[in-house]
Amino acid sequence: MIEAKSISKFFSVINEKGLAEGLTAVLNVSLSIPDGKIVTLLGPSGCGKSTFLEILAGLQAPTDGEVIIDGKRVLEPLPSTRKEMEDYKRRYRFISPLANGVFRDRPKHDIALVFQDYAIFPWMTVLQNINFALTLRSGNGKKKPRRNELNEKARYFLNQVGLGGAEYKYPSQLSGGMRQRLALARALSVEPKIILMDEPFAAVDALTREKLQDDLLRLWEQTRKSSFPVIIVMVTHDVSEAVYLSDEVVVFSPGPGTIRNRIPVDIARPRARTDPGIIDIQDRIFAMFQYDLNQESEYSI
Repeated sequence: MIEAKSISKFFSVINEKGLAEGLTAVLNVSLSIPDGKIVTLLGPSGCGKSTFLEILAGLQAPTDGEVIIDGKRVLEPLPSTRKEMEDYKRRYRFISPLANGVFRDRPKHDIALVFQDYAIFPWMTVLQNINFALTLRSGNGKKKPRRNELNEKARYFLNQVGLGGAEYKYPSQLSGGMRQRLALARALSVEPKIILMDEPFAAVDALTREKLQDDLLRLWEQTRKSSFPVIIVMVTHDVSEAVYLSDEVVVFSPGPGTIRNRIPVDIARPRARTDPGIIDIQDRIFAMFQYDLNQESEYSI
């Protein structure tokens, strides 16, 4: 389970006059996500969705609040006063050398990330990209798997996403959709408990996007029948994608990012994109966005 408790994130930015001023990206966001669920974060650009996702991943520390995954804290808020800084240094003065040595490259939480820009290595073949991820996850004091074991597992997940036969191609030789399939196969290959996705299908055409959505659902359904039902948290701007994929749609307000609405999608799977229930929820979300847009326009006038 993921538990985000009162998450806020402030940035210091330099304005046009060269003076520092504060920017609030995320404000007091609390969210609980049970195992085996798909939740999408939906909202306008600049509303803090990606920042919040990075805080869940531990890529950024919150200014306030905390994220707990399976009972363990992800990252502490950064110290903001001299006293907090002294307490922080005192608490961790013996930990840093240990962390840099014994625990190097050891993931604190079982999380895989999928980004819009694929984040795959262009100098590695498709097979090498998967093997690299598998090798990293196995390099924590455990016996490293043999090359043929890595290849067998990598080929299994490549076949699952429709990339069987492309093992020795380089990313430059793949289409955009195939590169995103590779990113998805790499995330799945390490068998994570959580997959965090930031606009993963935004760079592909509409038909490929729908196919990738269906592939994601098919692979996620397989994990629900296993001992590790995967949580998927996805950032998207696409209302239809959010409703079609999700167990719950979390609608962020325009910045600073707060949760405007949490909308459960209680429609049985497999779903049809033309299902009246799906269309009804989409219409409700579009109405919210239209209301926010009109209010913003009236305020600016």
